[in-house]
Amino acid sequence: MTIGLLGFQTTIAAPVTMRGIGVHSGTPVSITFQPSEAGAGIVFSRVFANGKSVEYRAVSSQVGPTDLCTILGSSPANWVATIEHVMAALYALGIDNVLVEVDAAEMPIMDGSSYDFIEAIEQVGIVNLGVKRRYIRVVKPVRIDSDASWSEFRPYDGTRFEVEIDFSTPLIGRQSWKGDLTAATFKEELSRARTFGFMRDVERLWAAGYALGSSLENSVVISDDDTVVNVEGLRYKDEFVRHKTLDAVGDLALAGAQFIGCYRSYRGGHKMNANALKALLSDPTAYEIVEAPVRSDRVRAREFVPVQAPEVSAWLA
Repeated sequence: MTIGLLGFQTTIAAPVTMRGIGVHSGTPVSITFQPSEAGAGIVFSRVFANGKSVEYRAVSSQVGPTDLCTILGSSPANWVATIEHVMAALYALGIDNVLVEVDAAEMPIMDGSSYDFIEAIEQVGIVNLGVKRRYIRVVKPVRIDSDASWSEFRPYDGTRFEVEIDFSTPLIGRQSWKGDLTAATFKEELSRARTFGFMRDVERLWAAGYALGSSLENSVVISDDDTVVNVEGLRYKDEFVRHKTLDAVGDLALAGAQFIGCYRSYRGGHKMNANALKALLSDPTAYEIVEAPVRSDRVRAREFVPVQAPEVSAWLA
């Protein structure tokens, strides 16, 4: 591994606001990314019409339901849902500290990918805060199984994802994406991959109060005859597994720190990603907290050194 990892914490250079609709609620939503100081982490603040707000630190212990998306909080009255595409963009760009203000119950779906978030953040720029960044380095394998699905973390000299899916529809079948994660790789190979669903599931989801904002503008829709309904077709020939990988990046960003290791999954999803992350963080012998040995912008993964971390680390709080 020759790709250097960032040795310092970052934030965004200026506030940026985005507007869209919630893919499940179908209601308008506005979010504003605000710069934060070193050590603040990623924080979501849901602001209500009466001026009150509730905050959630974007860490594993704050994750609620994970059936169709990733949610912070446990009560529908207060939670912040569908955060995975935002988190994937922040993680891939190496942003450690930012306040995400939102005026509704879920993030805007935009075009169903992370691309719009990447573009908006790159337009305002990223600031190096000059404070050392700490990583979670995987030191032994951690695996979970659920029926025919599994996910695992393995030691690796960098940050890598190996995601495989297997659908009965011939349009998708068995697809895999493998690669070391960098900002450039994410932007070019993953960021534009859209969420997808099956036409046969639409009425059931609507009846359950989900996918009310889903459309051909923000989702790849698969018809009953196993063809893509969207006129423009797919953005990548294997867009399905690339989106699942994008989701995994966003879900694992809830470690609360960048990680050094390889994440592998087969037939996974939000729930598997969340449970694998909890399994890793609940085993203190499976990982160590490391930082750059010197004040350097880019450091190779193997050069990071263990540091003493508080018994209850910020990303576990």
